[in-house]
Amino acid sequence: MKRTKENIVYQVETEEIAKFAKALGHPTRIKILNHLDNASCCYTGDLLEVLPLAQSTISQHLKELKDAGLIQGTVNPPKIKYCINQENWIKAKALFNEFFSRNMNKRSCD
Repeated sequence: MKRTKENIVYQVETEEIAKFAKALGHPTRIKILNHLDNASCCYTGDLLEVLPLAQSTISQHLKELKDAGLIQGTVNPPKIKYCINQENWIKAKALFNEFFSRNMNKRSCD
């Protein structure tokens, strides 16, 4: 197979699903999303009571989820209130549903 140094161009949907999948790729982030879904919103301090992790670690996970667009934060000095970004959550669900539906009909590699 010939290798190339050219950049690969992906469809926008492919890049979006990869971004969402990366953000969902850690159990702590899944737990944060479940907590936000049940509580509708929370502050970083609230998560310290739910997760046995350092504040800096929780903040890093929140940053990953925020960078992916799955959550949003509202600054209420000195705190930040986080909630699920409903628009992007719906988009992520649709992309994953389409991805799994499209690839579910493929034959196995027996």
